Amino acid sequence: MTGTTRRISVTVNGTPRDEEVEVRLTLADFLRKRLGLTGTHLGCEHGVCGACTVLVDGMSARSCLMLAVQADDCDITTVEGIAPSKDVLHPLQEAFRDHHGLQCGFCTAGILTTLVEFLRDNPSPSEGEVREAISGNLCRCTGYQGIVDAALDAARRLREAGGAAR
Repeated sequence: MTGTTRRISVTVNGTPRDEEVEVRLTLADFLRKRLGLTGTHLGCEHGVCGACTVLVDGMSARSCLMLAVQADDCDITTVEGIAPSKDVLHPLQEAFRDHHGLQCGFCTAGILTTLVEFLRDNPSPSEGEVREAISGNLCRCTGYQGIVDAALDAARRLREAGGAAR
């Protein structure tokens, strides 16, 4: 490695990782290039589009704006980690599938992680609240209605299941 490095300890999707990283490496590049978690997408690389959104200690964060060293001792959840298992989708993922909440899929990972946090904190949202929650995530394909419908349906599914998903 070139440049200054630091050792970080993070938990990513439930798996502890201890890695030596360059201090200038973004969290997005760490996740994608070092850990092979390519579900986190890079769009604008300015924090505007939301495609790189992950959960850091349960809170939405733009991984393109955060350095990997800033995530030291944190719990990170990417889109690959929101499902309860490899065989079972998260209720939000099921609802996206059922309501055609994605088309090209580029923005989907960031929207899903944003909505996981939002629905955890607001289990009975209105349509307007969902629209506000995803207002920082840009989608060029869907027109958002399928995404909103999916989020409202996922909220219902999570309530009926006792809110058991992440």
